[in-house]
Amino acid sequence: MDFKRVKDYFSWLYYQYQIISCCAVLEPWERSMFNTILLTIFAMVVYTAYVFIPIHIRLAWEFFSKMCGYHSTISN
Repeated sequence: MDFKRVKDYFSWLYYQYQIISCCAVLEPWERSMFNTILLTIFAMVVYTAYVFIPIHIRLAWEFFSKMCGYHSTISN
Protein backbone atom coordinates (compact mmCIF):
# COMPACT_ATOMS: atom_id res chain seq x y z
CA MET A 1 0.00 0.00 0.00
CA ASP A 2 1.29 3.37 -0.90
CA PHE A 3 1.98 6.02 1.74
CA LYS A 4 -0.23 8.66 0.11
CA ARG A 5 -3.26 6.36 0.18
CA VAL A 6 -2.68 5.59 3.88
CA LYS A 7 -2.31 9.30 4.64
CA ASP A 8 -5.50 10.08 2.68
CA TYR A 9 -7.35 7.32 4.51
CA PHE A 10 -6.33 8.63 7.94
CA SER A 11 -7.23 12.18 6.99
CA TRP A 12 -10.62 10.89 5.80
CA LEU A 13 -11.10 9.08 9.15
CA TYR A 14 -10.18 12.24 11.06
CA TYR A 15 -12.62 14.24 8.93
CA GLN A 16 -15.37 11.70 9.70
CA TYR A 17 -14.56 11.96 13.41
CA GLN A 18 -14.85 15.75 13.27
CA ILE A 19 -18.17 15.62 11.44
CA ILE A 20 -19.72 12.94 13.67
CA SER A 21 -18.59 14.51 16.95
CA CYS A 22 -19.37 18.07 15.73
CA CYS A 23 -15.77 19.14 16.38
CA ALA A 24 -15.73 20.93 13.06
CA VAL A 25 -17.87 23.74 14.48
CA LEU A 26 -15.81 24.23 17.66
CA GLU A 27 -13.11 26.80 18.15
CA PRO A 28 -9.54 25.44 18.37
CA TRP A 29 -9.31 25.70 22.16
CA GLU A 30 -12.72 24.02 22.53
CA ARG A 31 -11.69 21.26 20.13
CA SER A 32 -8.47 20.58 22.05
CA MET A 33 -10.39 20.54 25.36
CA PHE A 34 -12.98 18.14 23.91
CA ASN A 35 -10.30 15.85 22.49
CA THR A 36 -8.40 15.86 25.79
CA ILE A 37 -11.49 14.90 27.77
CA LEU A 38 -12.41 12.22 25.24
CA LEU A 39 -8.89 10.78 25.27
CA THR A 40 -8.86 10.78 29.09
CA ILE A 41 -12.16 8.91 29.26
CA PHE A 42 -10.97 6.40 26.65
CA ALA A 43 -7.71 5.82 28.55
CA MET A 44 -9.61 5.24 31.81
CA VAL A 45 -11.92 2.71 30.13
CA VAL A 46 -8.97 0.82 28.63
CA TYR A 47 -7.10 0.81 31.96
CA THR A 48 -10.16 -0.35 33.88
CA ALA A 49 -10.79 -3.13 31.37
CA TYR A 50 -7.14 -4.19 31.56
CA VAL A 51 -7.20 -4.34 35.36
CA PHE A 52 -10.65 -5.68 36.17
CA ILE A 53 -11.71 -7.97 33.30
CA PRO A 54 -9.15 -10.70 34.15
CA ILE A 55 -10.35 -10.66 37.77
CA HIS A 56 -13.98 -11.05 36.71
CA ILE A 57 -13.10 -13.83 34.28
CA ARG A 58 -11.23 -15.70 37.03
CA LEU A 59 -14.13 -15.28 39.47
CA ALA A 60 -16.63 -16.44 36.85
CA TRP A 61 -14.42 -19.44 36.05
CA GLU A 62 -14.27 -20.38 39.74
CA PHE A 63 -18.03 -19.96 40.15
CA PHE A 64 -18.96 -22.07 37.13
CA SER A 65 -16.32 -24.69 37.83
CA LYS A 66 -17.76 -25.18 41.33
CA MET A 67 -21.27 -25.44 39.86
CA CYS A 68 -20.12 -28.10 37.38
CA GLY A 69 -18.17 -30.03 39.98
CA TYR A 70 -14.74 -29.32 38.53
CA HIS A 71 -12.26 -28.36 41.27
CA SER A 72 -9.10 -26.63 40.18
CA THR A 73 -5.77 -27.71 41.63
CA ILE A 74 -4.39 -24.18 41.26
CA SER A 75 -4.06 -22.52 44.64
CA ASN A 76 -4.09 -18.75 45.11
